[in-house]
Amino acid sequence: MKLIILALALIKMGHSFPQQPVSNEPIAIVKYENEGVNADGSYTWSLETANGIKAEERGIFKPGPNEDEGILEVSGMSEYTDNEGNPVRFSYIANENGFQPQGDHIPTPPPIPPAIQRSLDFLASHAPAQESEGSAL
Repeated sequence: MKLIILALALIKMGHSFPQQPVSNEPIAIVKYENEGVNADGSYTWSLETANGIKAEERGIFKPGPNEDEGILEVSGMSEYTDNEGNPVRFSYIANENGFQPQGDHIPTPPPIPPAIQRSLDFLASHAPAQESEGSAL
């Protein structure tokens, strides 16, 4: 029993060590540009690091539904290389409709099977008629 506990403790210890080398050295920023916040509320920034990470963002202030309200619309992108050497790039926009990321690495739901889609189409085209308030079942 003690041998099993010791073996499990050693296995757990082995899993708790970093699996990939970790570097604590700072990564140099090779390019950095920043403009704003401008009088109209807009801004832009971009950066690039020595290890190939790139990011940029742009924000514009748009008129809102009321005269005294406005909407900040932000769009941007980021790209880097993952641990397997594959390039990863994503873009995003954030506005009155929320945060909307796009990228090939972002999980997406599987397509609806054709039989289920036909069933949904049928149900949508044969919606029950609205009943009046006074009608009894």
